[in-house]
Amino acid sequence: MSSTNRTVVVTGIGATTPLGGDAASTWEGLIAGKSGVKPLEQEWAADQAVRIAAPVAVEPTEVIPRPQARRLDRSAQFALVAAKEAWADAGFEAKAGEDPNIDPDRLGAVIASGIGGVTTLLDQYDVLKERGVRRVSPHTVPMLMPNSPSANVGLAVGARAGVHTPVSACASGAEAIGYAIEMIRTGRADVVVAGGTEAAIHPLPIAAFGNMMAMSKNNDDPQGASRPYDTARDGFVLGEGAGVVVLESAEHAAKRGARVYAEAVGQGISADAHDIVQPEPEGRGISHALQNLLDRNDLDPSEIVHVNAHATSTPAGDIAELKALRKVFGDDADHFAVSATKSMTGHLLGGAGGVETVATVLALYHRVAPPTINVENLDPEAEANADVVRGEARKLPVEGRIAALNDSFGFGGHNVVLAFRTV
Repeated sequence: MSSTNRTVVVTGIGATTPLGGDAASTWEGLIAGKSGVKPLEQEWAADQAVRIAAPVAVEPTEVIPRPQARRLDRSAQFALVAAKEAWADAGFEAKAGEDPNIDPDRLGAVIASGIGGVTTLLDQYDVLKERGVRRVSPHTVPMLMPNSPSANVGLAVGARAGVHTPVSACASGAEAIGYAIEMIRTGRADVVVAGGTEAAIHPLPIAAFGNMMAMSKNNDDPQGASRPYDTARDGFVLGEGAGVVVLESAEHAAKRGARVYAEAVGQGISADAHDIVQPEPEGRGISHALQNLLDRNDLDPSEIVHVNAHATSTPAGDIAELKALRKVFGDDADHFAVSATKSMTGHLLGGAGGVETVATVLALYHRVAPPTINVENLDPEAEANADVVRGEARKLPVEGRIAALNDSFGFGGHNVVLAFRTV
């Protein structure tokens, strides 16, 4: 059990993803089984082994004023778009200090990024080499620093209880949300804006991931390239965007009459201590995170009906996760409707945990599990260990209290599992 009894709830959601410029359109795309993967049209892509990615459906400059956008790295732009949507969705009409429903000293922000302002860093280095010292933007450092998205979201909402930036590769977004849950549970804050963002569709990251054989090279079939659990899966597809939620103590939410999407039950965390990039093949580290979740939180395994899996479409990682679920939950795992939404969004790296938390919360709220697309030949090991939702979305139980898990894992062996439950 947690050391405190404060219940945490989700009262706002926001997203900008390869499927849509907000949470509603993203959810619509997920339920419809739509792919956001496209051929890369930039000139530099012609020389790449990987020539596909999943860019955002709506450019942030259509939402953020251009003068402001020019002072923000793309990752911070995404975070700001998603955070503003989540903030308004939670029912706040102004920033803390101006809205009587929130005290700025009781408001936090935790926005993660796995890579940070890599586009700014690399582009400004090109400026330095090609145009000289005096042409480097004076905004470069505030734009490239990894805490820029969190800092800018904190400024936008007026957060003074703490602004934080976990950096744990592809587990970063989920770790941010887990940290935010603990901020509320331990009494540091009443409300926290939390999530993840990433903007790494750039020639260097794509070349690097491609050369390490981590990404799909199925350039001739972009929309079919991300295929978790399929026997032909050959790596992930790089996506970009952000997902943000507003977390709040149940007491604070009830006091202001807020709409509640779900309870944020808690988190489980572990590390593999195995390899810098390869997952532990038997899923032992993941198993420890799952067990940590159960040991530290009031969660009955029989309540769990859905898992938004990390499932990046890599040969080793997809199966290790399912083995861990089976090891910890045994026969209860037979009742989990497992969805791999990266089959549609691609892999948003540090933004994945944020976007997939939005998807997990909406799956509970609407009681529908999104499908996993592109599974033409299900891997026998996946079939033996899990009930993968394929082809079409699946209805979840309409009666009683149900729970769902959101799994996120990252280079370095980081494992984070979040649990949510209907209210």
